[in-house]
Amino acid sequence: MELVAPEAGRLHAASLAALPAQVARPGYDRAALKAGIVHLGLGAFARAHLAAVNDAALRAGADRGWGICGVSLRQADTRDALAPQDGLYALALRSAGEDGRPRQHLTVIGCLLETLVAPEDPQAVLARIAGPDTRIVSVTVTEKGYCHDPASGRLDLAHPDIAHDLAQPAAPRSTIGFLVRGLQRRRAAGLGPVTVMSLDNLPANGRLLRAMVLAFATRVDAALAAWIAAACEFPCSMVDRIVPRTTDADRQEIAGALGVRDAWPVLAEPYLEWVVEDRFAAGRPDWTAGGARFVDDAAPFETLKLRMVNGAHSALACLSVMAGWTTVDQAMAQPAMACYLRDLMRNEIEPTLPALPGLDLMAYRQRLLRRFANPALKHQTRQIAMDGSQKLPQRLLATVRARLAADLPFPGLALAVAGWLHFLRGVDQDGRRYDIQDPMADILARRYASAERAALQAGADSAGGVWAGAERAGEDTAGEEPAAAMLAWTGELTGLEAVFGDLGQNPRFVRAVAQAVQSLRSLGVAGALAARGLPRPG
Repeated sequence: MELVAPEAGRLHAASLAALPAQVARPGYDRAALKAGIVHLGLGAFARAHLAAVNDAALRAGADRGWGICGVSLRQADTRDALAPQDGLYALALRSAGEDGRPRQHLTVIGCLLETLVAPEDPQAVLARIAGPDTRIVSVTVTEKGYCHDPASGRLDLAHPDIAHDLAQPAAPRSTIGFLVRGLQRRRAAGLGPVTVMSLDNLPANGRLLRAMVLAFATRVDAALAAWIAAACEFPCSMVDRIVPRTTDADRQEIAGALGVRDAWPVLAEPYLEWVVEDRFAAGRPDWTAGGARFVDDAAPFETLKLRMVNGAHSALACLSVMAGWTTVDQAMAQPAMACYLRDLMRNEIEPTLPALPGLDLMAYRQRLLRRFANPALKHQTRQIAMDGSQKLPQRLLATVRARLAADLPFPGLALAVAGWLHFLRGVDQDGRRYDIQDPMADILARRYASAERAALQAGADSAGGVWAGAERAGEDTAGEEPAAAMLAWTGELTGLEAVFGDLGQNPRFVRAVAQAVQSLRSLGVAGALAARGLPRPG
């Protein structure tokens, strides 16, 4: 059923038959679908991953009860783009051939049946979660969407959205509030439990989500919390696919290939991995048709992905933003960056990984480096660098802790952490300013200013000058003991417990990061990488 009269030349149900033959399209009866999945956080990743896998399952003959109702938790832009298109959109899988020429394969995804905008109508969202057709509620809300303290893993009861949702049950704002209030309605209506499934890059994401839901539910009704704990399932999962932002140039190119305009296509690499624990309260589609893998325990796969893929991505991103390398493939074209990531994974990350029988780590690493170098994606480094306060604890700091516990060196990880601290100044090496997009942006700005004051004081006290010995432009300070000012600066920033926990009290950690920051400040990103004994980037 069309929600809005389609524009001429716009992708919609009536235009499917006229699409070029090479464009894949739904091969099932969309009119027969029911929304068995409610997905909170309908961004590009969900549409390029969950919806793509689910669409493949439907094309392979899955039960028609597995359509998707998508929920935008903040803005109406996705709904406004897709409603006139009957929820249809194109997924463009982009890669490059051996000759370096870009390749693209287009699929029109058809399983998105409805898009709700939570701030406009929270009651509709709650009704969907509590609806009789709903069997799975999934979420991709990024690390910050869990309203938890990243260092401790506890629900932040002082978070404005959590405080609001406890006081205003009819109009939640947070993911956790919507889940608990929707499950409360299901229980009151005598309906069965559902599976609540996280697809975010967090360790033990299902267990974390369960803990946040139960912590909130306990504040609402102890009996409700007990029912959720006993009846609902929260499987952990690992998701892996690079999904860059869609640009206007992408829209224009895809429109040319489709022959009609798609207001919001999504882009992705061809590679996809989804490992999910096979624990579902009310059934599931056979997502193996789209490349998913069901396992008893997702933890080893989560650790592999968080440390190798996400950790390396974050290490690259902050350093690259500072250096002025705007896309991941541009950064990977710098020989020293490619060598740094290879050595970081091989020498520091891989020894901390759990055993995964049958996994060839060298092949995995080589494939990952090729994925990062994909020139067809143009993945923005600024996109990866955002929300660092939420990402660092699981992507980098967990690996640092493992290295410290084993009394092993971690210079590459220290440089990655230093890259984020350096990035927080909000201006790159060429003087270009950028915003710090982070839920802790105000706190980080105050802490950064405090670190600058601490460094000035320490520099004056130790050598009679401002930042004495901490910034000597153009001089190679790699391997030198960090100056007192740099130790003070780094200690102030790593003392932020919400991000670093007790690591800021570890002298070995602070000294290693301070040494890396000193190299970045004195030599710049390219120079600091070159000082590691690698070829200087061209």
